Amino acid sequence: MKKDIYEILQQRILVLDGAMGTMIQRHRLEEEDFRKGWFEDHDQSLKGNNDLLSLTRPEIIKEIHAAYFEAGADIAETNTFSGTTIAQADYGLENAVYEINYHSAKIARAVADEFTAKEPNKPRFVAGSMGPTNRTASISPDVNDPGFRGITFEQLVVAYIQQAEALLDGGVDILLVETVFDTLNAKAALFAIDEVCNQRGIKVPIMVSGTITDQSGRTLTGQTTEAFLISVSHMDLLTVGLNCALGASMMRPYLQVLDKNAPFGVSAHPNAGLPNEFGEYDETPEMMAAQIKEFLDENLVNIIGGCCGTNPDHIKAIADLAAQYEPRKIAVDV
Repeated sequence: MKKDIYEILQQRILVLDGAMGTMIQRHRLEEEDFRKGWFEDHDQSLKGNNDLLSLTRPEIIKEIHAAYFEAGADIAETNTFSGTTIAQADYGLENAVYEINYHSAKIARAVADEFTAKEPNKPRFVAGSMGPTNRTASISPDVNDPGFRGITFEQLVVAYIQQAEALLDGGVDILLVETVFDTLNAKAALFAIDEVCNQRGIKVPIMVSGTITDQSGRTLTGQTTEAFLISVSHMDLLTVGLNCALGASMMRPYLQVLDKNAPFGVSAHPNAGLPNEFGEYDETPEMMAAQIKEFLDENLVNIIGGCCGTNPDHIKAIADLAAQYEPRKIAVDV
């Protein structure tokens, strides 16, 4: 019987996978790849809508999950970062949201189970990725009307309920509310998860991961790391953490804030440095691991992984390093 993730989190540092987009880009896909067998007659361009590949090119997504597990990852994120009706509205694919999330979860679940069967002492988990959407509930998109909002809390809740239901139907172990730039959006996701769990009579481990957008140390909507933590601490979380926007070295002071104040686990999946003038990430696995070693030396994290620009080589370097360290002690039992 698979060990409980809360128990494992107390015993060792878990490794999250790396970037999905970075790996997909290697395949140099064309428009047809995003339509194949599902959206042949759709009247809008779909190239770049990576979540669709779980339907149209599932073998690519399966291969990416397997590569990260092979590299040492314990947790795979589903290919559902834009898997809400809100994000898919840009492509006119609101009606495809259930299938996107369900099939993405099924793919990751199958690969995770395959690796767990081979290494029962190292169970693999699936985290249902719930991205921030392309709308913000806290900031007006119209500079001439500060009170205007492009989305309401209630609309976000409805969209996240649909996503959470499909991910759970597909077999995820964890729900990961990630890349949070607006905590009001995240609170809508958490409210939605709570609604679904109450309806189903279940408890699902929840990870929340914010993003500090620049060296001001604040989210896009102006919250400090401590304020972000306080805003989501009403939930019984598996972990709270940070991902994206910053490289590992720049993320460290904000992880120190979480370590000092969070009553549950702390996660981090930084970028491979900052993008260069071509939008590419130059940090090698060795460079990134050297920076993450500082997190581990200070005992700051329980879950560690990679975001933009990272690939299986980065995750292998991180996993090899993390195996040498004890996890951060969680102040209050989760």
